[in-house]
Amino acid sequence: MSEPLKPQSPTPGTQVLPEKDTQTDRRQKFAPLYHVILHNDDDHTYHYVIVMLMQLFGMSAEKAYRHAVEVDSAGVTIVDTTSLERAELKRDQIRAFGPDPLLERSPGSMSATIEPVEKS
Repeated sequence: MSEPLKPQSPTPGTQVLPEKDTQTDRRQKFAPLYHVILHNDDDHTYHYVIVMLMQLFGMSAEKAYRHAVEVDSAGVTIVDTTSLERAELKRDQIRAFGPDPLLERSPGSMSATIEPVEKS
C-alpha cells in the first residue's frame, strides 16, 4: 500500500504563489493620449459650436460656450483629450456635423484635427 499524498501547500485548501516582482507592478503602461482640436472659421455661429459640442461631447452649455469663445479668439480649442480611437471618432463626428443652418454661406462642417499629447 502506498503512502497518502501530502498537500503541497502549508494548509489544505491554500496555494503558495510565487512572489510578485514589485518593480514591474509599479510601472504601468498607459495608452498614449491625443487632443481633439477644433479650428475656427467664419462660416459657423456660436450657436452652432455650442450645440455641436453639447451633442457630440455631452458638454454643458457653459463649457461649450467657453470653447466657442476660445476657438473664436485663439483660432483653436482642445475639446477633448482621449485615446487615439476615440479622438479619431470625435474628429470625424465634428467633420460630419454638417453646415450651420443659421448661415446660408456655411459650406459644411467645422474643421478638426487630432494631435498626440506631448509627454513632459
